[in-house]
Amino acid sequence: MKTKSNIEFFRILIILTCLLMSCKNNSQSKPDNTTSKELNNLFFSKVDFTKAKIPSQEYSKSFDLQNDNFLTIVFTLDKPLIETLQELGPSLSEKELLSKGNFQFSYVVDEKVVYTENLNTRAGVKTQKTEELRQIVPLISSEQIDFWGLFMWKRFMQFNGGQDAFIEGIHTLSIEIKAYLKGDTLRVSPLLAKGSIAVKVPKINIDESLVPVQKIQPNSDWKISKANFNSKKIEALNRKIAEGRFEYINGIVVIKDGRLLIEEYFNDSTRDSLHDVRSVGKSFASTIMGIAIEEKFIKDENTLLKDFYDLRLFKNYSSKKDSVTLKSLLTMSSGFLGDDDDNESLGTEYKMQSSDNWVKFTLDLPMHTEKVIGKDYNYFTAGVCLLGDIIHKSVPDGLVSYADKKLFAPLGITNYKWFYTPQNIGYTGGGIRLRAIDFAKYGQLYKDKGIWNGKQILTKEWVEKSLAKQVSQSYAGILDGYYGYLFWNNKYTINGKDYEVSFCAGMGGNKIIIFKDIPFVVVITASAYSKPFAYIDIDKMMTDYILPAILLDN
Repeated sequence: MKTKSNIEFFRILIILTCLLMSCKNNSQSKPDNTTSKELNNLFFSKVDFTKAKIPSQEYSKSFDLQNDNFLTIVFTLDKPLIETLQELGPSLSEKELLSKGNFQFSYVVDEKVVYTENLNTRAGVKTQKTEELRQIVPLISSEQIDFWGLFMWKRFMQFNGGQDAFIEGIHTLSIEIKAYLKGDTLRVSPLLAKGSIAVKVPKINIDESLVPVQKIQPNSDWKISKANFNSKKIEALNRKIAEGRFEYINGIVVIKDGRLLIEEYFNDSTRDSLHDVRSVGKSFASTIMGIAIEEKFIKDENTLLKDFYDLRLFKNYSSKKDSVTLKSLLTMSSGFLGDDDDNESLGTEYKMQSSDNWVKFTLDLPMHTEKVIGKDYNYFTAGVCLLGDIIHKSVPDGLVSYADKKLFAPLGITNYKWFYTPQNIGYTGGGIRLRAIDFAKYGQLYKDKGIWNGKQILTKEWVEKSLAKQVSQSYAGILDGYYGYLFWNNKYTINGKDYEVSFCAGMGGNKIIIFKDIPFVVVITASAYSKPFAYIDIDKMMTDYILPAILLDN
């Protein structure tokens, strides 16, 4: 028999259950119209927007990534962008809003957000943000036009995962658009527009003979490693190179425990090819300087620049210039008003090489009034040219002869080529050409603390100084990088584990990578000169293919 209290308990339980079901049904019956799944007011068109308007009947539901020449998105806002920005920053003026905010674009491939970009506040004309509701944004065009949408698409595809998301097959590309406002914090609006299109990625036909791991040929001057590696990963990389995912790659050499593990060449390069690795050559200036100091032709790296030149005879003399040391030139922290990363700088490599005397050009440069010598980094190639001239005038028979006797001959390197200054001095700013397997010898020399074949070519102390974190700097947008004596420092992260490296780097994607705690040296030569994706691609090759292939026992 049920007691009165039991009956009351069940009655309350039934009421609570009904209330919960009612709340659940109410939440389902009142959808948020700004959710990304339900909004569908962005459309795609393959019409050549430069020659014709885009009517709604020309909207497309599919796109062939290889064969279609144009892709444009069209969306209509409920209100001008400026009004949404005002909701994010109600106390700001129109001018302030437009200087701090714009559209935010998210690229979603197969329901995965691949890339989100807060559009630069300077992109787009003012009326597009303050008056217009219908927005037309070209993303792809077979013609060369200057429009921010095309550059945004390239950033998505080349630098931020687009190429790797669009593998062979059919994919769903969704673009989601919001507004953002960047002040002390980033504020983002609810969704303003969203649409999807099917993207077809055809199979890329390649020569399948390019895919298998290349067999190491005899007479490499290296002992061959018998260590295992994941050949499937290397074959996957070879396929990507053949397909053009990684462009302009010429050579890959991997050394493990001082033995040749992998040696591959691409794009008509061979073992005997001399690779133009550009600024990789800067590191050689550091090496030769270290040898010259050890042999007492130069006192030490703290020697002053004024000990080699009468600086008062050159333009823009200042007492600060008297404080420049060889070490500050080795660490790109000399304080000269020169920065190769700034085209407007007075002291770029291009401007130096446009002059008749590269040493005079450099010594004529003014000093930066705010930079601290030995602390503040600027990528300054002209300063490395100075180092080459100082070595040349300090060692017997000049720079090139000295380098041959003290560095190349002991390493067994006979096939190489210098680039020269107008005064016919070997150029240490970059351009020295070697075979890839000989660049690997150079890397292994540093891996083994200056020893090659049992002989101390370079002192251990100099190697350690060269690879040390001497000056903080950013490399390829990574803010926690460092610079040594003309060597870079950074790390690769694989499966949550960091692997510290020192490396030489040259335009086009050229690198000699020396690992600190694992027994590897990796050389990659490439010729993607002036291509913004060069270093990004090389680092992706390392993290996605080469390191996963060789880190079997580490």
